[in-house]
Amino acid sequence: MVGNHVASVVNIVSRGGNNNSFLRNLHTDQTFVLSAILLLSSFGVTLEKKTQFGKALSAPLATMTLALIVANLGLVPFASPLYGVVTKKLVPLAVPLLLYDSDLRRVLNGTGSLLFAFIVGAFSTIVGTVITYPLIPLKSLGIDQGWRVASALAARHIGGAINFVAVADTLNVGSTAVSAAIAADNVVVALYFAFLFYLSKPGEDDEITSMIKNTRNDLNPIDSEKISEVGGDAITMASLGLSLTVASCLVTIGNIFTKLMLPVGISSLPLISIATVAGATMFPQFFNSIRASGAAMGVLFMQMFFAASGFTGNIKLVLESAPTLFLFSASQIAIHFLTLIGVGRFLFGLKKKELYLASNANVGGPTTAAAMAQAKEWNSLVLPSLLVGILGYSCATPIALGLGQILIRLPKMIT
Repeated sequence: MVGNHVASVVNIVSRGGNNNSFLRNLHTDQTFVLSAILLLSSFGVTLEKKTQFGKALSAPLATMTLALIVANLGLVPFASPLYGVVTKKLVPLAVPLLLYDSDLRRVLNGTGSLLFAFIVGAFSTIVGTVITYPLIPLKSLGIDQGWRVASALAARHIGGAINFVAVADTLNVGSTAVSAAIAADNVVVALYFAFLFYLSKPGEDDEITSMIKNTRNDLNPIDSEKISEVGGDAITMASLGLSLTVASCLVTIGNIFTKLMLPVGISSLPLISIATVAGATMFPQFFNSIRASGAAMGVLFMQMFFAASGFTGNIKLVLESAPTLFLFSASQIAIHFLTLIGVGRFLFGLKKKELYLASNANVGGPTTAAAMAQAKEWNSLVLPSLLVGILGYSCATPIALGLGQILIRLPKMIT
């Protein structure tokens, strides 16, 4: 029966006259669109976990690339109400879900000198953005979009992808610009991580002491697939339900305070982030019990966002914008790295491995930084790298939004 049904569908699709009509019917079927979003979301995660190629490509880039191709082949619609649901409903839920580990006291007490290296890295990203933006003003993205995308990329290179999404939503960046920026930046980030791994020498050295001896007991050897589960309880139906309920309540609180305190049209994501960090800091034991479940759902929701963003991207426009965005992102990260080494190594005398890890945490977030520390056998730095990455999640969005106001006032050196 199933085989016959599949064969009939294939026959219908293969008929030239009926093909467009059949696809139009599918495009209006919200179940079909949701299935496509979930299929590509799962595809990216599976490819990253199961293949070396996927690890190099990264789950978001794999999902978005295939989504762009599928949409531009006409297999899924460029516009659908579900894309708005993902962006406006699931992404706000993903923000608190991914911030349940943001106990600032734990971060400050458990990171040692890596925290200072991370701060230098965040400063270096700001320097990179301020220098790069006047040189490469991103005019191809449209009027008044360049500084917004530059701010979103700065957020990405201070705290990770979730901050890019938060800033892009807050500043109303267009969907095509979002697709192009994420696609170009993910390629740059993948190359940069390979560069950091090449520079980094494996193994501990005699200078590193157990800076995390009071917090390390809850950390077992981990791999990149299990980073999000460190220190949290097992994922159960109850923990999934509770973590989603708490996230929904935090989103509601953020929405209420945004309407009360900020002008109409401002995104609630920054205040949602602040509310989550405050809650995780005041009630660490409770949030610790649901952070594994929160991370699992948060990653899924973000993958759905990357799939939906890919579906809305016109590949012609993306390809027209991507070279400039690639150059912008590459220049931004190159200046970030040079400033990081110059200030961190030569001015403050920080260790190279701490600077490399801090940079990884800035650009990729906590999971990639902790995975790098684990892969390089820097065992005493695994937990601190995880913690500073979480700090990046917490602070990158407001920093980048403030930076955007500076970018608006910068003169363009290339017109």
